Amino acid sequence: MGDNGDGAQHALDAVQRSPQEAVALARRLLARTAADGPTVERATAQRAIGLALRELHDLAGAERHLRRSIRTAERAGSPDAAALSRMSLGYALASNGRNVAALRAVSAALARLSGLDAGRARMQRGVVLHYCGRHEEAARDYGAAVEIAQQEGDLLLEARARNNRGVMQTHRGSARALDDLERSAAIFHGLGLPLAAADVRWNMGIAAARRGAAAEALRIFAAADQEYRQLAVPRPGLQLNRLELLLSIPLIDEAAAVAAAAVAEFDRRQLRSDLAEALLGQARVALLADDLDRATTSAGRARRLFRRQGRHAWALLARSVELHADFRRGARSRRQLSAMVRTADELQAAGWPGPALTTRIEAARVAGDLGRTDVARDLLRAAGRARRGGTAGRRAQGWYATALLHRLDGDDRAARTALRRGLVVMDAHRALLGATELRASSGAQGQDLALEGLRIALGTGRPALVLAWAERRRATALRMTPVSPPRDPALADALAELRGLNAATERAVLAGRGAPRLRRQAHLEQQIRELTRRADGGGAVLRPPSARQLAGALDDRVLVELVAHNGQLRAVVVRDGRATLHDVGQLRDALHQLRLQHFALRRLVVRGDSDAARAAAAHAAATLDQQLLAPIRHRLGTRPLVVVPVGELHALAWSALPTCVGRPVTVAPSAAAWLRAARRPVAGGVTVLAAGPRLPEAEREVAALAAAQPDAALLTDDKATVDAVLTAMNGARLAHLAAHGTFRSDNPLLSTIELADGPLTAYELERLTAPPGCVVLSACESGLSAVHPGDELMGLSTVLLGAGTRSLIVSLLPVPADRTTELMLLLHARMRAGDGPAPALAAAQVALAHDQDGVSQATAAAFTCLGAG
Repeated sequence: MGDNGDGAQHALDAVQRSPQEAVALARRLLARTAADGPTVERATAQRAIGLALRELHDLAGAERHLRRSIRTAERAGSPDAAALSRMSLGYALASNGRNVAALRAVSAALARLSGLDAGRARMQRGVVLHYCGRHEEAARDYGAAVEIAQQEGDLLLEARARNNRGVMQTHRGSARALDDLERSAAIFHGLGLPLAAADVRWNMGIAAARRGAAAEALRIFAAADQEYRQLAVPRPGLQLNRLELLLSIPLIDEAAAVAAAAVAEFDRRQLRSDLAEALLGQARVALLADDLDRATTSAGRARRLFRRQGRHAWALLARSVELHADFRRGARSRRQLSAMVRTADELQAAGWPGPALTTRIEAARVAGDLGRTDVARDLLRAAGRARRGGTAGRRAQGWYATALLHRLDGDDRAARTALRRGLVVMDAHRALLGATELRASSGAQGQDLALEGLRIALGTGRPALVLAWAERRRATALRMTPVSPPRDPALADALAELRGLNAATERAVLAGRGAPRLRRQAHLEQQIRELTRRADGGGAVLRPPSARQLAGALDDRVLVELVAHNGQLRAVVVRDGRATLHDVGQLRDALHQLRLQHFALRRLVVRGDSDAARAAAAHAAATLDQQLLAPIRHRLGTRPLVVVPVGELHALAWSALPTCVGRPVTVAPSAAAWLRAARRPVAGGVTVLAAGPRLPEAEREVAALAAAQPDAALLTDDKATVDAVLTAMNGARLAHLAAHGTFRSDNPLLSTIELADGPLTAYELERLTAPPGCVVLSACESGLSAVHPGDELMGLSTVLLGAGTRSLIVSLLPVPADRTTELMLLLHARMRAGDGPAPALAAAQVALAHDQDGVSQATAAAFTCLGAG
């Protein structure tokens, strides 16, 4: 063959279409021309292999072939071909974190190139400058590459340069990013380059995530990931973008798992550039999880890698995480203040406005603690300007800075106004998340604003103000317009397959056959989570109720809302429209007694009655009663209670406390959630009674209930399938499900009620369009919920409350079947006599526990009434 390069160019053109094909074409050409000696065509073939291996993340192989390409071109007497290979080598070196060498190689190539080749080199230099955080210089090179491509009519170069420029603009928060990315995607599609088009689509997902459109980002990532799988092209670096999205919500546990996997993968592959970013992500996850030592260690390692790679702007990000960790530890010094101010300024100059803003606000707080109020004011004024534009998170932080400035000036009224405006911004942003999981997990957002407002309110000692600010920071997801999951056939299929797999696994285990297919189950569970997360949100966010609004709905009931701040518990008591504030001890003391109570009650259920277990349960209940209710007993009288706990106290067996025995007690995630449920009309419709498998007592339970209610819809044996039960529950007055239950702390929305064809999950309960007015779940632990920051709860019961169920009777502990049946029969008898769910449960509990048998007492204590009561 001659030196015209046509054959090698064909391999080069295949790189963005199919890297594997490009390698095969180039190697065949090299084999055919082995006797030709050094030629431009052989140099081009080596270059094609190098670029293809870079796409396949074999960076060592890529560098080896590109250097071989340079040597071959030089021996062939073609400095232009050698320059093109140097340009490509710069790309591979930058991918491996060797940015100084990459910049040197690309700059050397530029000196020899002109026309389109110069445009390609300008684009490549822009990539290296982008990696280094030199965004202004990168923008100039990308712009020059686009201009050259348009002048020369080269659509491929224009698309690649626009894609790279769009990515850079995305990271800088520019609204122009989407224009570049959409134009780039259209060109790649027109040129028939699916791999390049998938890359741009993924970048569009990054842009969506950066502007807070999480559901859109998840949909885009899923589509692009499917294309990569079809093309059989690995993209391990995409884990970094997924990590960024998880952090933005934040889904902390999942982000931690992704970060750990990414660090291990990039370390194994020696992808040093990606490794540094993964370590930074790991540090940010640790900071959110309050693991300050890991945050410092991972951030320090990332910073050192970034510096060696010449990525000084990224090193600043890592340094900011180290400073945040020191701040959270309580470090306060002039040296620290100087470092924070300097880092904030450098981050701003480097194009990282979000981290710069956070660092500046924390620097202001350090300055205030050191008595440098003049410095604090200057920093807060600068930070406060962020409230005028940008992402929701930055605007909310701007309002937070403005509130802190007002606090410095002694104007708490203006501070509260600024904090409320910041929370409105965050509430509107969170409402755009459609999935229950995302809304609950995003409770960490805006907590600084809510806690500052609560701090101000507690300082005033005004109960109504404390109640208002306590409500602003808790269970916000339940104040949002509920969103049904998408009617997605893929989601329905995944849920059905998971149900069948679980049923088959359980049958195999009971029969002593084989091992469960855990890998397939884990895959299906992750698929279900991702499919449900793609739902769009929207709608209204209800304002927290005032004491006066609550009074109109409470009637003779008394509301007790617990508030935790700096480890201290306080109770706001609302009775007859008047709110009072009381100290009720340390949170750690209450949590300790809660755990003792649960241990004792579980011991009674699992091991049977014993004097020691009964005494332990009684002692824990009396101690909790003395701490939490004795200080406010004079306000409670004998009236029914509505209790709004805090954190883990949502799992407290309130009915076992001496003050609550025989008294109707309703537990709610927040006063707003209780009021919303109380305002719902009492539902009409039928009564649904369903029993799950392998629980003979459940069959007897629903049969006895059906005998007293002949018009009830009865579902037992093979009739009690998931679809049949869900269909019957829609529009029902009351639904009673007697079945085995499982609470999943790792994924509360996969908590289950066992039915004939497999488990009914919380994900499927979200599909109810008209949830029952009252639901009784006699399954073990059916009332447990995971507690996220901001007292955001997630579990079977909270899904039903959020969807519109007015009241629930659920268990917080494992319960014995026979005693549970007895309690349920007593409960339903009282409800048929006209009692509401909470009074009926209280009477049934007293009747069951009357014989002083410890197992009966534990069974009675395990159940609670949620919602309106």
